[in-house]
Amino acid sequence: MSNLIPIEINDQLQQEVSARKLHEGLGMNRDFTNWFKYQAEKLSLREGADFTPILAESTGGRPSIDYKVPIDIAKHICMISGGELAHQIREHFIQAERAWNSPEQVMARAVQIANQRINSLQLIIEEQKPKVIFAEALETSGNSILIGELAKILRQNGIEIGQNRLFEKLREEGYLIKRGESYNQPTQYSMEMGLFEIKKRTITNPDGSVRATTTTKVTGKGQIYFVNKFKKQIA
Repeated sequence: MSNLIPIEINDQLQQEVSARKLHEGLGMNRDFTNWFKYQAEKLSLREGADFTPILAESTGGRPSIDYKVPIDIAKHICMISGGELAHQIREHFIQAERAWNSPEQVMARAVQIANQRINSLQLIIEEQKPKVIFAEALETSGNSILIGELAKILRQNGIEIGQNRLFEKLREEGYLIKRGESYNQPTQYSMEMGLFEIKKRTITNPDGSVRATTTTKVTGKGQIYFVNKFKKQIA
């Protein structure tokens, strides 16, 4: 009987059978489509919850509709069908279900699921590793850049913003000073976060006088911070 009604294991590690093969194994005279429709109505089966429609190869080579049904639903169909064949098939399902739910099989499935999750996590780690290495290298490097260069990096990451608009936004959100002698220099808040650094230098004028200049630069940590921040805003 197991050759007539094979039991399959789906992606959720659940036992299921082909409704067409069950219809054939039960020796039903009624055509498959109307037979299954009757069973679904009688048992109040819901598509997606109690059965899944699929396309299967027919004997003529053209796709035909089939349904995957859980083994417990298949047992119910056998029970209401009646007859010796239905009884034998139902007993076959009961034995298969009993073996599937034995402590050894349950433990084996638990190990399989755990291994699948570990493999999935390892794939995620491998995919993220280059990004993590790049971020860590950028954060710890001394490669500070001008705010205009940050605007270019943001555009490369899908954030359409120019240099002037970026300055304006950084002032609006409290990262740069809005007015006064320190206009466009980092606020205490952003300096404490390590997002910016100030480069100071002195310039000797032609008349011999000396003047000091300051340039605001975005640190590696700041570059990562602002790319992530602005990407979230457009998500």
